Amino acid sequence: MHLVTNLKYPEVSVRVADAGFSEYIWRSDFSFEVKAHGLAEIGKRVDQWPLVPVAPYRKCYGIDPEEFASYRAAVDSEIFMAYLDGRAVGHVVVSTNWNGFAHVDELAVDASARRHGVARALLDVVRFWSHKKNLPGVMLETQNNNLGACRLYERCGYVLGGIDHLRYRGIDAQTPEVAIFWYLLFAGQP
Repeated sequence: MHLVTNLKYPEVSVRVADAGFSEYIWRSDFSFEVKAHGLAEIGKRVDQWPLVPVAPYRKCYGIDPEEFASYRAAVDSEIFMAYLDGRAVGHVVVSTNWNGFAHVDELAVDASARRHGVARALLDVVRFWSHKKNLPGVMLETQNNNLGACRLYERCGYVLGGIDHLRYRGIDAQTPEVAIFWYLLFAGQP
């Protein structure tokens, strides 16, 4: 089932995930380079956030396709895959959150396919899916070390709704990583 073709990048299309999802996950590189951590501030644009430079490193959140196996069968969730020139290069996992918003549980694009409109096409499908379910908007989380993602969400109309300095302290008590919560509110929402 073909859902979206990106008009700016016509070679990008998005479909409901198929049996090739696991293989695509295992062969993809979802890492990104971190050069700074942003000090997020509600009411300020990402390019206005103070930056704390760090020694550059690659960051990758492990993605296990089996973690999302139940999403395919559930009525209130879905997995979509993005294709660039016919090759699977990105995915988004979306569900209905307890608060009524669509929740992007995961969004990832293979490093080789970035800057081709793949993430934007996936977010467009999330918006469509959310409207179809009459949800009030979309929410998602990223981190202050993923400034590229923060800029993307801002460009796509998301607003900063919350900052959690303690979320990752259970994993690493000294981590400078901060959770940043973004919201896309649909018309008529506060």
